[in-house]
Amino acid sequence: MTNEASSVIDIDVDGGSLPVHVWLPPSGEGPGIVLVQEIFGVSPYMRDRVADLAAAGYVVHVPDLYWRLGLPELDESAPDLLQQAMGRMSALPWEHAVADTAAALRHLRSAPEVRGPVMLVGFCYGGGVAFNVAAIEPVDALVSFYGSALPNLLELAPQVTAPSLHHFGEADDYIPMPVVETIRDAVTRAGVEFHLYPGAGHAFDNTRPEFHHAEASALAWERTLTFLGEQRLT
Repeated sequence: MTNEASSVIDIDVDGGSLPVHVWLPPSGEGPGIVLVQEIFGVSPYMRDRVADLAAAGYVVHVPDLYWRLGLPELDESAPDLLQQAMGRMSALPWEHAVADTAAALRHLRSAPEVRGPVMLVGFCYGGGVAFNVAAIEPVDALVSFYGSALPNLLELAPQVTAPSLHHFGEADDYIPMPVVETIRDAVTRAGVEFHLYPGAGHAFDNTRPEFHHAEASALAWERTLTFLGEQRLT
């Protein structure tokens, strides 16, 4: 399946129109997923992961959270890509990212092509945003890949009642193991899976060579598809 969205829709939100990239499964309908971007935006890597989810049978909506900044897409070949991405993340107020993702989730839930549960999948920056949204909006499941904001969101953990799956690398320089263990203690309850990956650093699922850990990525993605598949059957 192509990694290009089948369409881009606009959702009315406070302050303007939120662009949402839409991928449909081969059947044209299925359970819904809002995928929440990492700091690099709706990047080629993110598009590949969305295409994987669509091929697995999900209707996937991806809100472009950086739309409020009015900037072009990041240049993946830029030598200062990480610095540019960190700047964009810092420039976007957290509450706007959460509100826009929540709006995308509500819109997806009402989409005529959605059949079954509606879930959240977030990566890095998006893993934290997805966790925050799961605390304030009804959602049927949450998958968070190394949610970078989770250390600052743990007071919301009791409000995240949906079945959840968390992935963290044991060699994460951004979120060291003592912090990961604090996160694990705060979020663990019935219905929560929490997996650690030896040797994997932060953003280990990202296919850029400076981040990618092939073994951890493959296992985490296999677990993600299994987890999501279990939710669509409940």
